[in-house]
Amino acid sequence: MKISELAKKVGISAHTLRYYEKAGLLSPSQRNQNNYREYTQEDVATTKFILACKESGFSLAETSALLAIKDNKDQHACAEAKLITRNKIEEISQQISQLKNMQTTLIDLEKYCCGGPESAEFCTIISTLEGDS
Repeated sequence: MKISELAKKVGISAHTLRYYEKAGLLSPSQRNQNNYREYTQEDVATTKFILACKESGFSLAETSALLAIKDNKDQHACAEAKLITRNKIEEISQQISQLKNMQTTLIDLEKYCCGGPESAEFCTIISTLEGDS
């Protein structure tokens, strides 16, 4: 199948498929006489795997590592996939913590601002962000 057919089948653009190819995550099974990419059902499965990794929050590098494990299961241990996943969980936990701190700060900023139509000269949000209070 051609790149447009693969794109339609998995619900992404041909541009995205080319990006995955450039990133080394996907390569067409072959090229035809006109040098067009030709994809197989295995490429569909690989693309779906890449999309599942993306949906789970894995980076391109992490996806590449998981693909290497997937493609050579007999040469890898389950522990490798678990370590990649555990590291991603820790990274996301840190991001959640940072976002909660940001949310608390914003709630505090909003709480002490009158929000009135008067000049922002004495706005508590602006003065707090300026470091004046």
